[in-house]
Amino acid sequence: MLSPKRTKFRKQHRGRMKGKAFRNNKISFGDYALQSQECGWITSRQIEATRRTITRAIKRGGKLWITIFPDKPITARAAESRMGSGKGAVDYWVAVIKPGNILFELGGVPLELAQNAMKLASYKLPVKTKFITREHLN
Repeated sequence: MLSPKRTKFRKQHRGRMKGKAFRNNKISFGDYALQSQECGWITSRQIEATRRTITRAIKRGGKLWITIFPDKPITARAAESRMGSGKGAVDYWVAVIKPGNILFELGGVPLELAQNAMKLASYKLPVKTKFITREHLN
């Protein structure tokens, strides 16, 4: 699973999700991409499950780029622990997603295969997504 090697601070506030993505909102590497339509958190486990699904669907052909990285730590308290005594330990890592973020890019495969792979991948994600292609392919 993806997680940072080290961070400046161990724990973070939850923050709030507002606005659209103005970075990472255009296809940079591949010919096809999966773009988010709403905001949310995507965990490192969900990213890995999606990566496996796409890789299996394209039968290990072409190239896949993951353009998001889980760099936000999410803490959780131990089960049945009493209130107080501080913030819990880091439980897992998430990537913060805004509408318009490119999540995965794909290249070197035919359009139909890419569409099928991204459709299967979208079932693994907790946000609504859209399949897009590079401008010069349209």
